[in-house]
Amino acid sequence: MKQEYTLTAYTEDQMGLLNKITVILSRRKISLESLNISTCEIDKMYRCTLVINDTFEVVRNIALQIEKIIEVFKCYCSTNDEIVWKQMGLFKVKTSSIMKEEMNFLLRKYNTQFITIEKDFTVFEVTGHENEINNLATELKEFELIEFIKSARIAVTLNSGTFEI
Repeated sequence: MKQEYTLTAYTEDQMGLLNKITVILSRRKISLESLNISTCEIDKMYRCTLVINDTFEVVRNIALQIEKIIEVFKCYCSTNDEIVWKQMGLFKVKTSSIMKEEMNFLLRKYNTQFITIEKDFTVFEVTGHENEINNLATELKEFELIEFIKSARIAVTLNSGTFEI
């Protein structure tokens, strides 16, 4: 049964990392739902977080291929129950729409944080799960939504173990 999995790979800075990941996924005709690469808790190492939707067997094989072909130090495979994860969304709406009572309720409901308030537009951020951010974007279309962008997933495992090089 297909399910959403988060792959977390630890790697040094290397040329062609994204290309190698793309080759592995495209050969299996698997779409990448989310990708984030950032520095991490280990000096001179990077954490590559991939979100894919497939069966456990396929995802496990992809994790093993990533470890072997891309030469990462370790690649973990986690379900959503095994991690804590969030995404961030930035929204730009007309400032005049902020004054509406329904909009005020909506902003409190999603626990938004204002970034900037200008004469013509207001920018605010929301942190949450993907469906919450998508729901807010849908609801904001009624309130003159100008721009919207969502970040990739960031995640940490619930497992108390640490990865060491």
